[in-house]
Amino acid sequence: MEADRRARDLDMHVYEQQVSLGAVRDRALAELGLDAAALEQEAVPDLDRQQEERALAAAERRLGRLGRVNPLALEEFEALEARHRFLGDQLADLQRTRADLLTIVDDLDVRMRHIFEAAFADTEAAFARIFPVLFPGGTGRLSLTDDAEPGIEVSVRPAGKRIERLSLLSGGERSLAAVAFLLAIFTARPSPFYILDEVEAALDDANLGRLLEVVSSLRHASQLILITHQKRTMEIADALYGVSMRQDGVSAVVGQRLAAAEA
Repeated sequence: MEADRRARDLDMHVYEQQVSLGAVRDRALAELGLDAAALEQEAVPDLDRQQEERALAAAERRLGRLGRVNPLALEEFEALEARHRFLGDQLADLQRTRADLLTIVDDLDVRMRHIFEAAFADTEAAFARIFPVLFPGGTGRLSLTDDAEPGIEVSVRPAGKRIERLSLLSGGERSLAAVAFLLAIFTARPSPFYILDEVEAALDDANLGRLLEVVSSLRHASQLILITHQKRTMEIADALYGVSMRQDGVSAVVGQRLAAAEA
């Protein structure tokens, strides 16, 4: 009887050990991803229990700092990766577009420079022709400045004067020189029509006559609208438009074609 009891106790102990071993294997597989074969390979004899417990505690703390496991992390990563690819493609497209625009800007700069140089050359030649007409015996020229802000330098020398700077000329001479520059632009690059607002207000009769001679030469290719109070300027016009006060004191716009009036 005693032997049978001891045999049953031994069988029960073996069963408990097998159950405990199975629990250890299941825990190792669930928590560490290691099966029985891997556990046997990782088994090290004569382990320091306290050292292993400290290592386990440290590992558990690191695991706790990682936070809860996000079951949707893989889907979120795939979505972010797709978003990253999309933005990368958009950035590459913008970079290509920027490079194309910079190429266009460079081409426009070159073309505009050529157009400006051609227009300046024509304006310079026209100014050299028109200035002696307005200033008999004088000379005028245009030049490009090489300053930080490039511009156009106007140099004039009326007959009998040694000055070249516009600031040293009289008011009438400066006005006439400015008109010469405008007329040079008009001649170099003709326009369908021009509007001149009292450009001859500061001129005397002699200078006014020379200016009207140049203005008259433009009327064959363009229409000119001149705002003026000068009678001599009105005399060369084809039509006059003005404001007059009627007998009842009301202002009225009056128009008159001079050619028709003469006929």
